[in-house]
Amino acid sequence: MDINKKKKAVAALSVISNLILSVSKIVVGIISGSISILSEAIHSMSDLLASALTLFSVNKSSKPADKDHPYGHGKYEDMAGFIEGLLIIFAAFFIVYKSVQKIILGIHCDTEAFMGIIVMLAAVIMNAIVSFLLFKVAKESNSVSLYADGEHLRTDIYSSLGVMLGLLLIHVTGHTILDPIIAIMVAVFIYLAGCSIVKRTLRNLLDYTLPNDEIKKIKQIIQKFSDVAKLKKNTVKARQVGPSTDIDFVLQFPHDTSICECHKICEEIEQSLLKVYPNSSISIHSEPICYKKKCKKMCSDNKQ
Repeated sequence: MDINKKKKAVAALSVISNLILSVSKIVVGIISGSISILSEAIHSMSDLLASALTLFSVNKSSKPADKDHPYGHGKYEDMAGFIEGLLIIFAAFFIVYKSVQKIILGIHCDTEAFMGIIVMLAAVIMNAIVSFLLFKVAKESNSVSLYADGEHLRTDIYSSLGVMLGLLLIHVTGHTILDPIIAIMVAVFIYLAGCSIVKRTLRNLLDYTLPNDEIKKIKQIIQKFSDVAKLKKNTVKARQVGPSTDIDFVLQFPHDTSICECHKICEEIEQSLLKVYPNSSISIHSEPICYKKKCKKMCSDNKQ
């Protein structure tokens, strides 16, 4: 299957699964009176909004470059991931607010644990399957929005497990105060995951460079051709734009190297980089190595 079709299919699956889970948790939360289940319902609703946004961004980013977007539509995925992170953080604060309110007011209604345990178990299984698929396709396509959506669902797995454990404790001990306390613990975990996603996507939106180990890897690939071309010092630039990577650098050649030879070597280096960064845009600037007085004079004469 085409990678863009895979991305759209798994994004659509995420929307459907989150819709089912959101409705299930809301119904069970209202029936049981559990704030921890309702907090999970809010979490799933933020998952649903995030998944819908991911589906939109995947559809947009798969479009080719056009007159209005000559560099492509990759930033849509970064934007979607950033908004997803904000939604996760908002959900965390809302859960804390409702939980603290319940503790202060002393509202501890009887909690029907059995239904909650069943729906939480179903949420864990469903989210485990969908997040696995999201991470798998995100890795294949280097999609930041699919990764953010997968991370979003992974927080749901852990928080659902936490709520399920809490409901078991409430069932055994009868202490309903555990319900809002567990909800706050879930919210802290959700908040940290949201901050991580916001930080990563914001770096892409602000055109931060790739991590040092990635820059080092790019340099190592280029330097394999050092017998015919020299990488100019401090010229490697690389950034992440949605699912694609932009790489720029300057190569220096002996002044007597023909244009055809330069082009051939640049093409070989580009193909080597594409094997490691398959969805990337590579820009190579070529210039002569002025290591002799004769060469320097030649360049000076040409400028005149």
